[in-house]
Amino acid sequence: MAYDLQEQEQIEEVKAWWKEHGRLVILAVSVAVITISALQGWRYYRHSQALAAVTLYGQLESAEHAGEHKKVRDIAQQIIARYGSTPYAAFAALSAARAGFDTGDLAGAKSSLQWAMERAREQEIKDLARMRLAGVLLDEKSYAEALKLLETKPVESMTGLYADLKGDILLAQGKIAEARSAYQLALDRSDGSSPYRNTIQLKLDALGEAK
Repeated sequence: MAYDLQEQEQIEEVKAWWKEHGRLVILAVSVAVITISALQGWRYYRHSQALAAVTLYGQLESAEHAGEHKKVRDIAQQIIARYGSTPYAAFAALSAARAGFDTGDLAGAKSSLQWAMERAREQEIKDLARMRLAGVLLDEKSYAEALKLLETKPVESMTGLYADLKGDILLAQGKIAEARSAYQLALDRSDGSSPYRNTIQLKLDALGEAK
């Protein structure tokens, strides 16, 4: 009997506590369940987005290898429009830019490179897009605009490439001394075993000794 009374008292205490705090408990549990479900849903969404993007990107690579420039640009636009938050969108933009450049669509190439430069997640991709855009501007003889792009400091591994392109632009402007300095920096920052050094050295040699 004593056990029954004690049990009953405990039950009454629980009832009283629940009456006072029950709504808060239900609310907290509901929030936790919603949060967990939302996180799981977001992870599933991101995963499905990445899978869909990589499938399309595989098709883009096949078209690129086959030299189907229009198909490359079309698929790239799909990836950018649908899966712009995935890393594949930036790669697709670079491929679209290359296809545009190869077919003489410089406006399209610049637009794709601008997108990658502004929207890519990885700094290396941003820097690569910026350098390629400067190269297109060089071809268009927009020298001042191209040099302005290259004023941005790239990741360390691309310092030499930026300096080399800067040298090309300065040379096109007839600024021989400045071009020589840029090429020298490119040579200094290039890997000692890279065959790319030979090209830079040839450019330096063609300019002759500094006066």
